Amino acid sequence: MSFLNRDENKVLLIPTISIRPNKTQPRKNFDEAELKSLSQSIVQNGILQPLSVRRINSTEFELIAGERRLRAAIMAGITKVPCVVLRCSDKESAVFALIENIQRRELGMFEQARGIARLIRKYGLTQEQAAISLGKKQSTIANKLRLLRLTFEEQEWIISASLSERHARALLRIDDESLRREALSRIISENMNVAQSEAFVTDILMRKASAHLIEQKKPEKKIVVKDVRIFVNTINKAVDTMRLSGINATSCKNETDEYIEYTVKIPKAAEKPPQLVV
Repeated sequence: MSFLNRDENKVLLIPTISIRPNKTQPRKNFDEAELKSLSQSIVQNGILQPLSVRRINSTEFELIAGERRLRAAIMAGITKVPCVVLRCSDKESAVFALIENIQRRELGMFEQARGIARLIRKYGLTQEQAAISLGKKQSTIANKLRLLRLTFEEQEWIISASLSERHARALLRIDDESLRREALSRIISENMNVAQSEAFVTDILMRKASAHLIEQKKPEKKIVVKDVRIFVNTINKAVDTMRLSGINATSCKNETDEYIEYTVKIPKAAEKPPQLVV
């Protein structure tokens, strides 16, 4: 990234109508009350820090950094804003816009994560390359991206309840989505701080692990039939089936108070069935 030339290494007043928004702007939500406050400040004191732009053609510029200032200036009725014109590629513009927002802490945790993910996806970067471009540790980038494993609805709940990134990372330890949602609901309803939330999630995971171990130790269920009449009927049916097949099987049942004795006799040589004479 560099300035266009020596002469333009200075602040220029550029019409707001000539500045296009940055397509890769990571920040999507702008607080209306904050914009109004900034607008009033600009009316009183002017824009203290110039916006950063890059030239698209002879008459138009693309905003790189300073969208809140641009919006507030337009709200205040200002038609020209101070800008520094930079020469940079699409990739450099996206990186610079993300850095500017992260350094100013204006982005929410999920906006940061989505911005990093979009940067990696669009320009085919590795996490390490993205970390170098943004001046962050690779582990920091990885932790930011992990936040996107939370569903959009969970992200909205976390933002609405003003929970911190540490709350979100604690919830990520729960893989089961329905269980995680229940835990999030409980954390919000009971207004748990970070330490309480982490302990709560640990307790959930320990109970889940214990239940899994108990389930694994359960003996296999065996079908136990205590009514011996079922077995007696089975024997009788077997003998009847043999007789119908031409085998002269006989059975003898002897029953006492303690047991039932069944004797079945099956001849080795089966009788020949009668021949049909025509």
